[in-house]
Amino acid sequence: MRPAHIALAVVVAAVWGVNFVVIEVGLSHFPPLLFSALRFLAAALPALFFVGRPKVAWKWVVGVGLALGVGKFGLLFVGMDQGMPAGLSSLVLQVQAVFTALIAMATLGERLTRTRLLGMAVALAGIGVAAYDEGASGPVLAFVLVIAAAACWGVSNVLTRRAAAPDPLNFMVWVSAVPVLPLLALSVLFEGWDRDVAALAALSWTGVGIILYVAWVVTVFGFGAWGFLLSRHPASSVAPFTLLVPVFGITSAAFLLDEQVSGLRWCAAALLVGGVALAQFRMPRLRSRTVQASSRAEASPVKSG
Repeated sequence: MRPAHIALAVVVAAVWGVNFVVIEVGLSHFPPLLFSALRFLAAALPALFFVGRPKVAWKWVVGVGLALGVGKFGLLFVGMDQGMPAGLSSLVLQVQAVFTALIAMATLGERLTRTRLLGMAVALAGIGVAAYDEGASGPVLAFVLVIAAAACWGVSNVLTRRAAAPDPLNFMVWVSAVPVLPLLALSVLFEGWDRDVAALAALSWTGVGIILYVAWVVTVFGFGAWGFLLSRHPASSVAPFTLLVPVFGITSAAFLLDEQVSGLRWCAAALLVGGVALAQFRMPRLRSRTVQASSRAEASPVKSG
């Protein structure tokens, strides 16, 4: 990946890391499924009139919209509402990198080099250290819901790669429009009409700011940039950058929610950053260089003694 694309991936990871703190605050204002529906409504509605028609087949728009919007975010918001802490959620969700790589290998024929596998293993070890340090204090069902959300994110990553949208912003806006009605229907069904109406009636400027952040910064910019990266690089190269999300999530939670950061947590962060860096490292092609050196030797005049 080019340095500019690596920097963009890191910025997206930072935006998504802080998002867990914002979600934690937002869940005190809205029921989880309604919250998720509002974030996609705010992301899609104002922009639909300016981006034009989708530039990829509808099957990709609908597929990514359901996997990402209803699957990943619906399950994540419900899991956090059911007791998964923001820090632990930011860690568990990064299992999506493994799901993405495995699904891409099975469906796209992408290869995982030994170096990349080692880098992912180091990064996942960091997740294990941080999970051990924090402890799975949430309910088992909530933990499982976030794991399921990670699997859905892996599916959406691969579908985004298959879509290869020429205009990532156009694609993300239309993808954001897909989950609005399904999430609203699920909210009414499981959370209740009365609870939804009460949350909307009590809407404050804080609630509006939360929706705008998760809609425009996290969704439109974050996933628009993510789609841009996936359209230009293998999914197994881009996905490891999400392992940086818990680093930013832990740090922002420490500053904004006064969560304590232990020595083990910093150790985990170091493993995560090191693992992502290793996953991007490419071994030199020794065989090709040997062949080139041999060709140059053959082409050189032989000196007589």
